[in-house]
Amino acid sequence: MHGKIEEAEQQEQQLERYINELKERIGAFQAKSESLEEQLQFNQNVLSHKERESQSLSAQLSQTQNELTELRTSLSEKQANFEAQQRNFIEVKQQLNVEFQHLAQQILEEKTKSFTASNQSSLDALLKPFKEQIEGFQKRVNEVHSESLKGTASLEAELKRVLQIGVSMSEEAQNLTNALKGNNKIAGNWGEVQLESALQAAGLLACEHYVAQESFRDQEGKRFAPDFVVHLPDQKHLIIDSKVSLLAYDQAVRSEENFAIAQALDEHCKSLRTHIDGLSKKNYSSLQGVKSPDFVLMFVPIEPAYIEAMKHDPQLFNYGYERNVILVSYTTLMPILRTVANLWRIERGNAEAREISEKASEIYNQVCSVADRLAKLGNTLNTVNNQYNQTVTSLVGRQGLVGKVERFQQLSAKASQTMPAVEMLTNDFDTNKLTLIAEKIEDSNAANNEESH
Repeated sequence: MHGKIEEAEQQEQQLERYINELKERIGAFQAKSESLEEQLQFNQNVLSHKERESQSLSAQLSQTQNELTELRTSLSEKQANFEAQQRNFIEVKQQLNVEFQHLAQQILEEKTKSFTASNQSSLDALLKPFKEQIEGFQKRVNEVHSESLKGTASLEAELKRVLQIGVSMSEEAQNLTNALKGNNKIAGNWGEVQLESALQAAGLLACEHYVAQESFRDQEGKRFAPDFVVHLPDQKHLIIDSKVSLLAYDQAVRSEENFAIAQALDEHCKSLRTHIDGLSKKNYSSLQGVKSPDFVLMFVPIEPAYIEAMKHDPQLFNYGYERNVILVSYTTLMPILRTVANLWRIERGNAEAREISEKASEIYNQVCSVADRLAKLGNTLNTVNNQYNQTVTSLVGRQGLVGKVERFQQLSAKASQTMPAVEMLTNDFDTNKLTLIAEKIEDSNAANNEESH
C-alpha cells in the first residue's frame, strides 16, 4: 500500500512537471505568436509604404519620361538649327572667299603697275569693309557655336539626371515586384489588402459587414480560416478568398517571343487552376456556423493577370464554376459587393419600419386601454349619478324622510341644526361620447387585423 502511495506521488510529480512544461511551451508559443503578429503588421506597413512609393515613383517616372521626350525634341530642333546655321556659314564664307579673290585679283591686275604707298592705302580702305564684315560674321558664328555647345552640355547633364531617376524608379518598382514574387506570404498579404480595399470601396464596414480570417471548423474538427467572410442579411454569408499568381504572368509580360509568352501564360493558367482545386477541396460552405451558398469567390487582385488568363484559357471560368469556385477580379467583384451593401441598406430600412410598426402597435394598444377605461368610467358615473338621485328622492321627495322629520324640530328645543338643502344632480357630461370613442377604436382595430391577415 505504501508503495502504491509513493508511486502515485511520483506520478503526481511527473504530471505537475508535465503541466509546468506545457505552460512554458504555451508561453513560448504565445510569445512567438505575438512576435509573428508584430512582424506581420510590420510587413504590412512596409508593403503599404512600398506601394505608395511605387505609385509615387511611377508618377515621377511618367512625368520624367515626358520631360525627357520634350528635351530630346528640343535638342533635335537645336541641333538641326545649328547644323543649318553651319551650312549657311560655310556657304556664305565660300561665296565671300570667291568674291574676295575675284575682286582682289581684279584690283591687283588693274593697279599692279601703279602700286604706290597711296595706292596701298586706297586698297586697304577699299578692302576694310569686306574684312570687317567677314570678321563680324566669323564672330557671330563663333558665338552661336559656343552657345550651342553650352546648351548641348546642359541638355546632356539634364538627360543624365533624368536617366538616373528613371533607373532609380525602375529599381524601386523591380524591388516591389521581387518582394511579391519572392515571398508568398507577402504576396498573400498584399492580395488581402487589395481585397479589403475593394470591400471598403463598396461601402462595407469591417466587423459589421465582413470579418477577416474568421476561424471555423468542419465536421471533423479541422480548423479553416477564409480570407474574408461577408455577412448578408438573414444571417447568411458570402466567402471570398484572395489568390495571387504572379511569377508566370510576370514571365509572360517580360517575354518577347510568342512561343515564350504562350508557354508562360499556360503556366499562369495552370497556377490559377491549382488555386481553384485547393479552394474547392476546402468546401467552405459545409463549415460549422457558415450559412453560405455552395460556392466561394476567388479574387485575383491583378486585373491584367485575370484578363490575360481568361483570354488565353476561355474554359478557365467554367473550370472553376464546375468546382463551385467563381473567379472574380476587382471589376467583376465590385457589382457583387455593391449589391451586398444595397441589401444591407434595405435591411436597415426594413428594421426601422418594423421598429416603427412595433412602437405604433404599443401606442395603439395604450389608446385602446385608455378608451376602455373611459367607457367604464362613464358607465360608473351614470350608475353613481342614478344612485345619488334615487337617494335624494328618498330623502327630500314627497314621501321622503325630510318631510317626516321636520316636525321633530318643532317638538324638540335641542334640534337646533338646520336641514341643508339637498338637490338632485343633473347629468352635464355625455357618457355616450366616451362609448362612441371606444367603439370606433375597436372597429379600427378589427379592420387592421383583417388587413394584416
